[in-house]
Amino acid sequence: MRIAVLGAGSWGTALAMHAARLHEDVLLWARAPAQATLLESRRENARYLPGVHFPENLRILSEREAALRDRDLILVAVPTGGFRETLRWVAEHIAAGQHVAWATKGLEKSSGAWLHEVLAEEIPGQSPALLSGPSFAGEVARDQPTALTAAATDPDALEWVVRAFHGRAMRVYRNSDVLGVELGGAFKNVLAIAAGISDGAGFGANARAALITRGLAELQRLGAAVGARPHTLTGLSGLGDLVLTCTDDQSRNRRLGLYLGQGFDLETALGRIGQAVEGADTARVAVAKAAEAGVEMPICAEVYAVLYEDRPVREAVRRLLERDPVTE
Repeated sequence: MRIAVLGAGSWGTALAMHAARLHEDVLLWARAPAQATLLESRRENARYLPGVHFPENLRILSEREAALRDRDLILVAVPTGGFRETLRWVAEHIAAGQHVAWATKGLEKSSGAWLHEVLAEEIPGQSPALLSGPSFAGEVARDQPTALTAAATDPDALEWVVRAFHGRAMRVYRNSDVLGVELGGAFKNVLAIAAGISDGAGFGANARAALITRGLAELQRLGAAVGARPHTLTGLSGLGDLVLTCTDDQSRNRRLGLYLGQGFDLETALGRIGQAVEGADTARVAVAKAAEAGVEMPICAEVYAVLYEDRPVREAVRRLLERDPVTE
């Protein structure tokens, strides 16, 4: 199988490395020519994954048309801010029979669109397919055991993704619920910020457990309203990813919350992390999606208020605790 991974950040690099351990012909596309040259010469992504060397067969380039030429599967792994732009140029060069999938988690900031909707707009006729689940780039790059979910409505598109990434230390499960897998992967980032805020403020393990559990309930309520399947949100791409990102400091979203809970402002916290933190933008979309669907997502709403309305952390927690009691 011939695979191209678009996006040379930590996640795209890790997935390209994993694919190259399974398949002979794999390339990684970097946006900037200078970055591609540096990655190729060093044979590692020293900025995001220092000390983890590329498989010998992994090629790196920046020329767009060459990156797509003769590829069976094209996996988009860029941040949400560049997702539409990337699909737009992919559409200019893609050939019949090539499959496009994505490993980006989030929604489009400007429109609030789901990523499968962006795909439908930019590459009409391409079946939506994605790879998601509980995973940190560093562990995938180091070939540590990982389980992910591949989702697609078209069985053929689904099999291309499974065949591309299932093997060695990665187990890939099938799912046809594209929307449910998208939802879990996107909105768990907001809840991870909440868990980080709580831990950063010193509220303890009880509070963290409550946030994870009631956060899952928020995902399930929104999922039910938009047509996601309930069992998807208790699987790898829902509960699995939620637990991972809420409890481990490898999560950029959790780290953002930790800094906020310790009293740093948003700009300073983002600067300390130095990479894209998808949950910060997704918090805006979460509030809009909840209102649109007519469901309550109080944890996501309080995260939004802390991020963008300067609500003090302790006031946000107080507001959650003082809500009227309900049946679980």
